[in-house]
Amino acid sequence: MTRPPTAAQRRVIDAAEPVTGRLKGTEAQLAALVKRGLAFRHPRPPHDHFLTPAGHRIRETPPETVAAAPSAEPPPAAGVFAARIGGDEEADTGPGRVREVHSAWQGLLELRRMTNQGGATDRPCGWERAHLVQAAALALEAAGHPPAGREAEGYRVRATPQPEAVSVHAPDTGLLRACAATLEGAGWQVGEHTEPRTRDRYLLASPRRT
Repeated sequence: MTRPPTAAQRRVIDAAEPVTGRLKGTEAQLAALVKRGLAFRHPRPPHDHFLTPAGHRIRETPPETVAAAPSAEPPPAAGVFAARIGGDEEADTGPGRVREVHSAWQGLLELRRMTNQGGATDRPCGWERAHLVQAAALALEAAGHPPAGREAEGYRVRATPQPEAVSVHAPDTGLLRACAATLEGAGWQVGEHTEPRTRDRYLLASPRRT
């Protein structure tokens, strides 16, 4: 079993920027994370360090703790951002959430610039292809579309059996087509389909490659 990161390394991982995984730390700390396969050094200046998929998995998993009492609960992972995919979660639309979403979207555009060939920001990057539902939901939420909540209607993004494709559902045709326009503008290929049994319309969206 792989040895877990030290407490100091875990703090660096938890403090990584939301979405992009950009790291801040001493040269020794960053080099140690690279050596363990939890980070990589970007080949282009300014040669920043970013979490690898293994590093992201650690960041998204609460650290193991020794419980002081049987009822003690482990602390949540710090700094983890999650776009609203639409469902039973509370649809927070306050100013704090708006700022958080805007920051995450700008960070994602920067990740596209740094990892896509030619620095292209008009098409999804590798992180988005590995996190399809979150990536599509972030594009929709950043554009101001309302996610579905416990008592609120809005979009819902779901995984599909098709490779590199998500489905997007909305309560009415207007919102559905507005979501389609947003995803197309964010570099996704979008098609509108009809569910055979219910006759409901939905979107099928895939990250554009060129």
